[in-house]
Amino acid sequence: MRAATSELSRSGFETSRFRRDVWEIAKPCDAWSTIPMTTQRLPSSLTPYDQALATLLHGLQPVPPMELSLEEALGCIAAEMPAVSPCPAFDVAAADGWAVGTNDVIGASSYSPLPQVRPPVWVNVGDAMPDGCDCVLDADAVETSGPIAEIVAEGAPGRGVRRAGSDLAGGPPPIVPGIPIGSLDFLVARAAGLGKLQVRRPRLRIVNLPGGDATARLIADYARSTGASVTNIEARARDTGSVARMLDIGDCDLLITIGGSGVGRNDATISALAGRGEVLVHGVALQPGRTAAIARVGAVPALALPGSPDQALAAWLTLAVPALDHLCGRERSSPVTRPLARKIASSVGLAEIALLEQREGAWLPLAVGHLSLEAIVRAEAWLLVPAWSEGFAAGTPVDAHLWRE
Repeated sequence: MRAATSELSRSGFETSRFRRDVWEIAKPCDAWSTIPMTTQRLPSSLTPYDQALATLLHGLQPVPPMELSLEEALGCIAAEMPAVSPCPAFDVAAADGWAVGTNDVIGASSYSPLPQVRPPVWVNVGDAMPDGCDCVLDADAVETSGPIAEIVAEGAPGRGVRRAGSDLAGGPPPIVPGIPIGSLDFLVARAAGLGKLQVRRPRLRIVNLPGGDATARLIADYARSTGASVTNIEARARDTGSVARMLDIGDCDLLITIGGSGVGRNDATISALAGRGEVLVHGVALQPGRTAAIARVGAVPALALPGSPDQALAAWLTLAVPALDHLCGRERSSPVTRPLARKIASSVGLAEIALLEQREGAWLPLAVGHLSLEAIVRAEAWLLVPAWSEGFAAGTPVDAHLWRE
């Protein structure tokens, strides 16, 4: 714990020093367009991935639950649900037929029919069972052709009957908090008479720089698939002032920028973030994705993603997704463990993304550290090779996260 505190303190000192340097580049003012342009620089040492993630998640709390209609709630992350009444509320017929009391038809058969002064009550599926009836007989179990109805078959208690509370016992419905809401949850909700569901839906604001539209659309689609509400806007230009004007936090729980996080002459996202808030991390020991940055704008966490699709995807999977999981209280699915079909070689000092394809019960590595579009499309899962590891030998069981859950 003491060592971790020391690391955070050192990080805080370096962050403060970095922020003062950038502050001279991008001082806040009334006219953002007057902020001078200066080439961004990465720090002399990259922040370890684990430390960068801890910085992003520090103080992050789940967003408050909100009510959405069933149609709007599809794919959102379920929150705790209110208690519901038992379903069905009373015994109902589960089959079409004659409602009878089991004790009243004991010994009935085609050889010794039981005459009935009053014919039994016919019920359809879903009808409430009449008082004193605990069984539904088939249509041919009652002979009605003569002047008196005759029962020619016995019954068994509960046959053809759905008991009260047999679908839902009452109390909270079986919609699991922290899990995405699907069509089967709608079936439960409608049976319980719920027209709305409690969900956690983080608000995500994506600021795209010109030239990165394809990457921004990809990240926005992934964000919506996690249950987030997404606002996607584009800066008018790549300069510091244009980017800074888009960093509005009034309607978001997580701010994400796409592009401009590197050291190119037209890169100004880090300068803009420093002018509007505090840059905590710039440069992560992550491959791909090393120019990613973490900041705070007011109380809202901000994550700057590189503009290249593979770089942005790597930072999205390893940094943004855990942050969204915290915000919506999502429980991540368990990784899938399989042996490696061939070895993975990795550089010590950098955490590296590996893309995997299933092949004969094993994980076949497609790419490590450098992700081609072909590998991204073919991949079925991914894993993060720790910075301290040189990789894994062929046959080593590894835990991989499904690429498409």
